[in-house]
Amino acid sequence: MTPSAAPESTARPRAAARPARVFAQGRFETLTLLRNGEQLLVSVVLPAMALVGLTLSPYPALGDVHRIDVTAPGVLALAVASTAFTGQAISTAFDRRYGVLRMYGVSPLGRSGLLMGKLIAVGAVLLVQVLLLGGLALALGWRPQLVGIPAALVAGVLGTTAFLGLGLLIAGTLRAEAVLALANLAWVLFLGLGLLLPVATLPTWAEPLASALPSGALGEAMRGALAHGTWSWGALGVLLAWSAACWALAGRLFRWAP
Repeated sequence: MTPSAAPESTARPRAAARPARVFAQGRFETLTLLRNGEQLLVSVVLPAMALVGLTLSPYPALGDVHRIDVTAPGVLALAVASTAFTGQAISTAFDRRYGVLRMYGVSPLGRSGLLMGKLIAVGAVLLVQVLLLGGLALALGWRPQLVGIPAALVAGVLGTTAFLGLGLLIAGTLRAEAVLALANLAWVLFLGLGLLLPVATLPTWAEPLASALPSGALGEAMRGALAHGTWSWGALGVLLAWSAACWALAGRLFRWAP
């Protein structure tokens, strides 16, 4: 007599709780960024080289100030732009091209979960950057204004939001190849438009343009906070405006499929 077959289970597998899904996606995105050699070059190696070069070189002239007090906040601002804008724009554009975003959109993670995972990844990588670049700056003699740390944190959050929104906007509206070229070109332009060095070092005609861009606003806000311990309200307002505009446009124009 043969044993009766065990009844088939009718229970369906359940998706993990939403916080667990978002955290898992954030962990995956973080590890992907940290394993990307090109991203590490842009987010850590090049800013570190800029920090050492600008601190030890007498050029360009920065006035009667300790050079490290100017260059260190600028390099931290550069780290924000590198990770939140360049890295996310390129990775998101190619995920969109290969259909990865469309797959996530219909998965239990959902579109909002994917975006939250990206925010977690950006925050985690930025923390690593701040520790590495900040430690290097301290070794070079940097002594930031501790009273300005709250202002620097606010500037960093607004800068991250603005640059991430801008990155997602172009990643969701342009072809991946165009995003790759535009993101790298924009990184170079932002570098020279107030991100790394004070807006006052630019030609007179370029100062208003740099001040109105997220690059100049973030750079000035970080330098004001960490070099002088002050709140740069105008620059913070510019970052807030860019954040609102970029996220609003991304919400309307972002295409999840190529």
